[in-house]
Amino acid sequence: MTLRDFISGELVDIIEWPDQTDTAMAWRFSRPNNEIKNGAQLIVRPAQTAMLIDQGRIADVYQPGRYELTTANMPVLSRFQGWKYGFASPFKADVLFLSTRQFVDQKWGTTNPVIVRDAQLGPVRLRAYGTYAMRLVNPRKFVEQLSGTTGDFATDRIADQMRDLIVARVSGVLAEGSISIYELSAKYAEVGAVVQQRVAPQFEQYGLSITQFVIENVSLPTEVESTLDQQTRMSMLRGQLDTYTQLQSADAIRDAARNPSGGAAAGVGIGMGAALGQRAAAAAAAPAPVVGAYEPPPLPAVAWYYAVGGERRGPVDQSALAASGTLTAETLVWRHGMTGWTVAGQVPELAALFPPNR
Repeated sequence: MTLRDFISGELVDIIEWPDQTDTAMAWRFSRPNNEIKNGAQLIVRPAQTAMLIDQGRIADVYQPGRYELTTANMPVLSRFQGWKYGFASPFKADVLFLSTRQFVDQKWGTTNPVIVRDAQLGPVRLRAYGTYAMRLVNPRKFVEQLSGTTGDFATDRIADQMRDLIVARVSGVLAEGSISIYELSAKYAEVGAVVQQRVAPQFEQYGLSITQFVIENVSLPTEVESTLDQQTRMSMLRGQLDTYTQLQSADAIRDAARNPSGGAAAGVGIGMGAALGQRAAAAAAAPAPVVGAYEPPPLPAVAWYYAVGGERRGPVDQSALAASGTLTAETLVWRHGMTGWTVAGQVPELAALFPPNR
């Protein structure tokens, strides 16, 4: 082997992209003066595409495999540079590698609340966030529309643009109001599929495909969630206010007994316990009515309870209820035998107190 042959062999290039990142989408192979030796070996790894670019024009595109760069497998570049009969000297060209694998766990989220009109709650403000995955499917369009021939191009270069496209479609789907807020959490997958379908053309214009779209959460403002929680509690306690009050008293006694420092809390617990004990003792010691006494016992009065300003009042008899000054047809009332609290205007015994002309 002559010295010339040895030097020529040493000048053969190995052109490859050993990508070790999770975010790089495009990378340009750098050589001094962009010179590539005749017969250079081009290695395109799985989930990669390589392009030869001549003076800003996309020439030949290579899929995964190993290639020896000659006029035989560079037909477009050969035509651009006017090689009719082959060549033996180095040539100038940019080699751009592109990653065609999936880029997963890309984040999206609404920067500002989306105002929607719910059939049951009316206008409400919603926030949403989640993830998506994308893949480069059209290298030529991607280079022409986004990356160009820059040295490095990563997902963070287009993260804001893609997020804005997604949020715009999410806002549109939510604003349609076709799904109730109460049912939305059970239909994240359905809503996500609609958003993915609508945003796909926007990704395609950049040579990308959105391969997965996930809605992780859609939330209401904190104050609205608190109101809904309170409504749920009231619905659960409807018709059981007495039981709830007794349970609260029992919990207070327990908490006071667990307080090692005693003090006022313990005194309150002891006082409440004594009151409950006295009530139970009075109920046990109450004499039974005497049958056949000189005077018949009075007729039992119906004990009514009523609500004023969210507070329970009573028990009072019907005459005292009517004379309370706060009773209206919309006042919630309850007596023994009723299944739950009812507005006074719908109770037969009280309906006469509210003539239709009132």
